[in-house]
Amino acid sequence: MSNQGLIIEERSRDIGDFLVGRLIPFRKKRMVGPFIFIDHMTPTIMKPGKYMDIDQHPHIGLSTLTYMLEGEIMHKDSIGSHQRISPGSVNWMVAGKGVTHTERTPDDMRGGTEFIVHGYQIWVALPKHLEEIEPEFYHFDALELPNWKEGGTDFTLIAGKGYGKESPLPVHSDLFMVELKNKERYELQIKGELRGEIGICVVDGEITACGNSILKGNMLVSKTEDNCSIVLEPNTHLLLFGGIPFPEERYIYWNFVSSSKDKIEAAKKQWRNKQFPNVPNDNSYVTMP
Repeated sequence: MSNQGLIIEERSRDIGDFLVGRLIPFRKKRMVGPFIFIDHMTPTIMKPGKYMDIDQHPHIGLSTLTYMLEGEIMHKDSIGSHQRISPGSVNWMVAGKGVTHTERTPDDMRGGTEFIVHGYQIWVALPKHLEEIEPEFYHFDALELPNWKEGGTDFTLIAGKGYGKESPLPVHSDLFMVELKNKERYELQIKGELRGEIGICVVDGEITACGNSILKGNMLVSKTEDNCSIVLEPNTHLLLFGGIPFPEERYIYWNFVSSSKDKIEAAKKQWRNKQFPNVPNDNSYVTMP
């Protein structure tokens, strides 16, 4: 493996009724390209009476990317967006100078049946000159994303550019996020297809990289220019993400990301004083730790 290679094991923690696996930030690797935070909502069976209810909370300086593999979530935000997300579709919220949002189990799923929730919550830092833009929200269905096959392996370009294609998500920096699913053993080509740093997240199955076996629940961080051979063993599910790193450091506190510590301190004060915009018809409030 190259000197830049790093294997990160998913670190589990409980948040209410969910078991979440944190991938980044990691003590030895705070970001991968512009990606600064990735939580894996591991497959959780939601029994009757148990629902996702993430109350109103704020963000600055980043974009959130929600990608569901199983289950559905209802997103509402202070811009006025009200969007259900289903497996394979993407919610992309640009927080910019400040936004609040909630994520909850849809009302029509709060009955007597159980269901599985499984997906990824991802934060992408904004370039320094765009950290205080006006908030925006976008949703794209699965069929709107570029999909193709190579050697029997299914590819979906979720965000950014890669493999000669471009996702419709209006991203603000040079990045990529690609999903792969295979049935048979497959050697993955990265060099020349993707740019910058790369995180290879093993959702399911196993990959072999430069003699290392990397199993489900782990992530390899490297560079797209490295010559390391990556082989997907049969029935593997991957997420590739990364891009060109920013020249400046990013600071993170709770839900706030910025190139300026002063802006984070200002956001903390703003949230404590309840001066952020509100999600319409929602009086919930998450206390800042």
